[in-house]
Amino acid sequence: MATGKKRIAAKSKVDRSVNYALSDALTLLKEVANANFDETVDVTVRLGVDPRKADQMVRGAVVLPHGLGKQVRVLVFAKGEKAQEAQQAGADFVGAEDLVEKIQGGWFEFDTAIATPDMMGLVGKIGRILGPRGLMPNPKVGTVTFDVGRAVNESKSGKVEYRVEKAGIVHAPVGKASFDAATLQDNIVSLMDALIKAKPATAKGTYLKKISVSSTMGPGIFVDVAGVQALVK
Repeated sequence: MATGKKRIAAKSKVDRSVNYALSDALTLLKEVANANFDETVDVTVRLGVDPRKADQMVRGAVVLPHGLGKQVRVLVFAKGEKAQEAQQAGADFVGAEDLVEKIQGGWFEFDTAIATPDMMGLVGKIGRILGPRGLMPNPKVGTVTFDVGRAVNESKSGKVEYRVEKAGIVHAPVGKASFDAATLQDNIVSLMDALIKAKPATAKGTYLKKISVSSTMGPGIFVDVAGVQALVK
């Protein structure tokens, strides 16, 4: 009951008819994020694209300047010198066939997976397992690379992958409710900069249609799109 009352009280503070300035939206978000844990802050963006068309797919990754506020467990499929490079960079799990067997057995104690290109034949055997969970290495987001040291460092530093869904919507985490509003704003501006740069040449009309921010248990708060675009340099 208490949880229900909190949610009702939080929703009552948010005017769904208003597109808030980003700074005001984040101040309000922190005010209504009252769960008994440090909630994740997410951004939802509706794009003016048709994901059904291959040339209008929006996908990529960005390293947030202030990270995500959590430890990221990184797994690397590599052998030899590249395995050593991954270990030196701080990867949590490094291996090849042994890791494939563990994953086939139902083990998923990691948040992101990286692979060297020569390992993709092996990794492909578990593509149907990793793919639905968003864990399949992909060259488009920099997780299939021989520069494994850099890939591990970026993942540990707060690298966020984004991909437009069928409805033309992108969801991405940008930090924790415990972050101050300015820190969250910096992360959001970096994400929006990446999304704008990823605009397909074939996309017509308005590209950024709607933006909202929310915490894990909090209501969505609409953000003024023009104001966000002005913040992106």
